[in-house]
Amino acid sequence: MAATSTRILIADDHPLVRGALSQAVAGAVPGAEILEAGDLDGVSKILTEGSNVDLVLLDLSMPGVRGFSGLMYLRAEHPDVPVVIVSANEDRGVIRRCIDFGASGFVPKTTDIEGMRSAVRKVLEGEIWTPPDVDLSAPADKETADLVRRMASLTPQQVRVLMMVSAGLLNKQIAYELSVSEATVKAHVSAILTKLGVESRTQAVITAAKVESLAGAPALRATD
Repeated sequence: MAATSTRILIADDHPLVRGALSQAVAGAVPGAEILEAGDLDGVSKILTEGSNVDLVLLDLSMPGVRGFSGLMYLRAEHPDVPVVIVSANEDRGVIRRCIDFGASGFVPKTTDIEGMRSAVRKVLEGEIWTPPDVDLSAPADKETADLVRRMASLTPQQVRVLMMVSAGLLNKQIAYELSVSEATVKAHVSAILTKLGVESRTQAVITAAKVESLAGAPALRATD
């Protein structure tokens, strides 16, 4: 890939972190265009504007993102754009689950700059990058594999609706935020319940909380 045609989006809510990542990326791919966003809405806006982004570096925790929700949304909405998680969480189980949810790599924020540059280059070449001591060959445990399968079946809009339901928003509030009708939101909620194999909003929130707990995110309290 020609460096001058490469566009990389850095998504993190801390300007200093974005600056450090920009420096690393600039050294990995000289001449690359670097875009920045501080929340999930900003990421989504850039990707839907036809910016032809080649790689997203995504923090696991920033506005609009809880646990794996941002990763799941981006993989569903923009499946052709590789996403690398850059996080302060270095739990090997979390790293493995990010890959299970579709990430093309996981770079701990403690990784030195040359390591970050190597990771960026590897992923742009089509490879998956994680710290050397992460074993990706072993199968995921049954419960995690089942959660991944069920959550991966949701459409991008259904992921957003589930995130809002988990945050305690009512249907009319979700409809307002997404600029759709309440009937559309109800249809999404019904589809979510079916795909997750649950019978109520509360059970859907509990399922989402299980996914968030896999990423070390604090669980939201279920509301009905």
